[in-house]
Amino acid sequence: MEEFARIKRLPPYVFSIVTTMKIEARHRGEDIIDLGMGNPDMPTPKHIVDKMVEATRNPRNHHYSASKGITKLRHAIAGWYKRRYNVEIDPETEAIVTIGAKEGLSHLALAITGPGDVVLSPSPTYPIHPYSVIIAGGEVRSIPLRKDNNFLEEMMNAYKQTLPRPKLLIISFPHNPTTTVVDLDFFKNVVEFAKENNLIVIHDIAYADIVFDGYKAPSFLEIPGAKDVGVEFFSLSKSYSMAGWRVGFCVGNKNIVYALTRLKSYLDYGMFQPIQIASIIALNGPQECVHEITHIYKKRRDVLISGLNRVGWNIEKPKATMFVWAEIPEKYKKMGSLEFSKFLLKEAKVAVSPGIGFGEYGDEFVRFALVENEQRIKQAVKGIKKAL
Repeated sequence: MEEFARIKRLPPYVFSIVTTMKIEARHRGEDIIDLGMGNPDMPTPKHIVDKMVEATRNPRNHHYSASKGITKLRHAIAGWYKRRYNVEIDPETEAIVTIGAKEGLSHLALAITGPGDVVLSPSPTYPIHPYSVIIAGGEVRSIPLRKDNNFLEEMMNAYKQTLPRPKLLIISFPHNPTTTVVDLDFFKNVVEFAKENNLIVIHDIAYADIVFDGYKAPSFLEIPGAKDVGVEFFSLSKSYSMAGWRVGFCVGNKNIVYALTRLKSYLDYGMFQPIQIASIIALNGPQECVHEITHIYKKRRDVLISGLNRVGWNIEKPKATMFVWAEIPEKYKKMGSLEFSKFLLKEAKVAVSPGIGFGEYGDEFVRFALVENEQRIKQAVKGIKKAL
């Protein structure tokens, strides 16, 4: 059968190897604690679900919707940015609703990049960030994101050393999987560099709300002039535990938003309207649910970190995200992250994500997702202690 060019450029999906092993183990009756995929286990808050149910019963909401999102939801997005970051967003020209941030980012890459375009992206990072560019036919220059290096300096040096000059920078802070956080000065430097070098910036702020210990995640758009060079994506998946609902949005530079809007107008009619109506309630309604969700993740983080530290696997507490990025213990590091993940699954009955799945610079790490309750996490620690 004929091979397809875009499919040939995609590597085997590393995470599927651990997933297959997990499924096989469960079929054998083994109790596997799954801390692999970042799939929120908490229910969507009741007031959001109730609104969706109510809207679903109205037959007027059963028709095709608007590809860029219904007007009231785009206004809710603008209000959310004004309240949170004091950033003005024009809901007509600077905002578009997407079917999750992943879909939006993928189609934006398709809209603004093509063969020959070079894009800068951290490594390790969330796979869709670099692979959206690969799918679009572009090329990716990976920038190491580690504790022992200065990412900004590495990015600037990579830009100057790359020909043709990179067109685009895709970043995401708080960062998945490394949990790295930044401050406003970081974004100030990014904006200045982007302006000087005609570089487009895409920032994914999916974990804006999942922050701990007094840390507050800044928005890229808080920097004056940020809208001149780029856009920002947000997703309701984590903050409101709405992962399966697939609601996200892109805001910022009107020309970039227009490009995404134009492409999506050929591809979809927007998401089911009751979901959009419920999303308005999520953004405009009471935010106590967000704080409660964040608090649960914090307690799980503390249980996992303290437990692993007690068994000799020393890890610093992350300030944000629903993940723990754990450097493989020295004794096992030579195994690499995939084999170590298999080892934990077999010996500890715990599924984690191998760091190599997030890029070449992630192979000395595994990622824990905080998607099981505290009791199950304690059970996972016992299994890991036994295995190690």
